[in-house]
Amino acid sequence: MVSLFFSCNSSAQKTTDEKQETTYKVTKSDAEWKEQLTEKQYYVLRQAGTERPFSSPLNKNYKQGTYHCAACDTPLFKSEHKFDSGTGWPSFDREIEGNVAYDTDYKIGYARTEEHCATCGGHLGHVFNDGPRDTTGKRHCINGVALKFVPEG
Repeated sequence: MVSLFFSCNSSAQKTTDEKQETTYKVTKSDAEWKEQLTEKQYYVLRQAGTERPFSSPLNKNYKQGTYHCAACDTPLFKSEHKFDSGTGWPSFDREIEGNVAYDTDYKIGYARTEEHCATCGGHLGHVFNDGPRDTTGKRHCINGVALKFVPEG
């Protein structure tokens, strides 16, 4: 008699708890981030928190310029791609390609696409498929405290 044993687990299968660690160009210790960032920035960028809606002055900022990562100064979004989503967070229909990284977030019980700064790994917000249909259809819903606005010129 021959017995065969099969496992349903393979090295190709990963659970949501087994996320691979990503190495970013800008890495700092927790203490260094706490020293550099404000309490709110640290909460959002390093602990994946969310600021209260309508609390960011950048939500209603309509000046021309570029929105950079508040932690490492990487350019992330252009003002020409910003729109008023009515949600209370700065919203953009596209990112500056290559400067934003994506991951899947299950924290509220279902999958959402989470956005990070591709340079330092700082949590920015989430992207949804309910943006302007006449452009990309995307809504990059970003915490204002994670951004630094750099005016044009």
